[in-house]
Amino acid sequence: MFVAGQKEMQAMDRYTMEHIGLPGTVLMENAGARIVEEIVASTPHPNPRIMILVGGGNNGGDGLVIARRLFDLGLKPIVCLLVDPTRMKGDAKVHWNVYKNRGFPIFNVYKEDLDKLRDKISQVDIIVDAILGTGVRGPVREPLAKIIEIVNQSANKKTIISVDIPSGVSSDDGSVEGGAIQATETISFVFPKKGFFLQDGPQYIGKWKTVDISVPPSIVANLGLNMPRLLTESLIQASLPKRPGGGHKGTFGHVLVLGGSRSYVGAPLFAAKAAFCTGAGLVTLAVPENIYPLIAGQNPEYLYLPLSEKAGHLADQAIDLLSTRVAQFNTIALGPGIGRFLHGEMWMESLFSILTGQSVVIDADALYLMRNQLDLLHTYEGDIILTPHPGEMATMLKSSIQDVEKNRLEIAENFAKEHRIYLVLKGHRSIIATPDGRTFINPHGHDALSKGGSGDVLTGMIASFLAQGASVEEAIITATYLHAKAGEQQAESLSRYGVTPLDLIEGIRRQLNEVM
Repeated sequence: MFVAGQKEMQAMDRYTMEHIGLPGTVLMENAGARIVEEIVASTPHPNPRIMILVGGGNNGGDGLVIARRLFDLGLKPIVCLLVDPTRMKGDAKVHWNVYKNRGFPIFNVYKEDLDKLRDKISQVDIIVDAILGTGVRGPVREPLAKIIEIVNQSANKKTIISVDIPSGVSSDDGSVEGGAIQATETISFVFPKKGFFLQDGPQYIGKWKTVDISVPPSIVANLGLNMPRLLTESLIQASLPKRPGGGHKGTFGHVLVLGGSRSYVGAPLFAAKAAFCTGAGLVTLAVPENIYPLIAGQNPEYLYLPLSEKAGHLADQAIDLLSTRVAQFNTIALGPGIGRFLHGEMWMESLFSILTGQSVVIDADALYLMRNQLDLLHTYEGDIILTPHPGEMATMLKSSIQDVEKNRLEIAENFAKEHRIYLVLKGHRSIIATPDGRTFINPHGHDALSKGGSGDVLTGMIASFLAQGASVEEAIITATYLHAKAGEQQAESLSRYGVTPLDLIEGIRRQLNEVM
């Protein structure tokens, strides 16, 4: 499934009208009809009391179709017109005239005291938001801003259904300036919108789904649009590396987890456990010799490579031992718990000089140690996957977290292309970008993952799937999806407060059973 912005949807609508021959009024009729079907199918009320808030653009036109069709079903919605109808244009004006010619009642909010709107809201079960749609730019102006505020006062008491996107949320970047509708559910047309997954958007859309209005998804290829893809279970099922029944431990690859320091003993262990529990045949933990006995005594399932250390961190001499062993590993998970140390940048440069072209997943403070030598990414012959959270991304860009969060899609896409690497920009809705310009958005995950160690689990998973023969893209999207879904699943029984990295790994095992 693709994810669309305003320009992409406009291009698809235009193609449908001009080349396929479906007029805009028909698309609007289809849109309103699908919303009504969803309302009728999902409402628990036998005779729901419904209010439709109608704006002046195409979203308002959808609202008028919804209202007319609800009347035809024998319901009596309260239709609140928020603008002077003389301002309506195009397809919305056509449906306004149809509605008016049918003689259905209208409550002219733009002429009335807003206290009357509050009174009418108190009488209904469902509020349909057809105010602004995908065309919002900048802060919502009065009186619509005040109307949105009034509607949101009932957000916990009423079902609020937004048409295409909650009014006030940017469809392109999810930003909200001056308020937006707090939807219970958003019903979107053709594709979900980028704003569902960026910046403020996830806080406003509630549950979401898409409906067909006769704009064929094949138009994406016809127009040559480069749109992000959404991670779905079917995509993950196709991407999960297959396990031949006659396979042995060598069949499923050997992962090296390289990291750890005196202050971060658990991080490399979480990565190793995740790699082992997601199918890697062998996992070797390469950690400073001072923490080796702390880990090895309790975790006999792994192989170990104790490395020289200095002041609690990996020492230069560790490179000598690694150089004799590194070729035996299929993939390397680099960075969990490695920490920041004085000679760290030189250590990273030395490490890259001995690697033999295997895929490398780089996370945590290894990203920090590379911040001033990103040229290493260009000269390496194998595939590189970076998995920064917004703070680590900002450090590499010498920017701010705010700037990163404001431009997540563009930053991920540009960085991956510029440095010819694969990037997982973690966050509430993680972004995956490839060096050839493909982008994916993970629609799953929440604050249950907001604990130290969760990222180390993801690093180990990606390395594991790579070792088992998945392509880089397949390994990343599979790991990212299962990681987030496991967090959601475990939170159902353990609460969002209580999910630990080890709980997360157990949840990932369950997720694998579900998608196999």
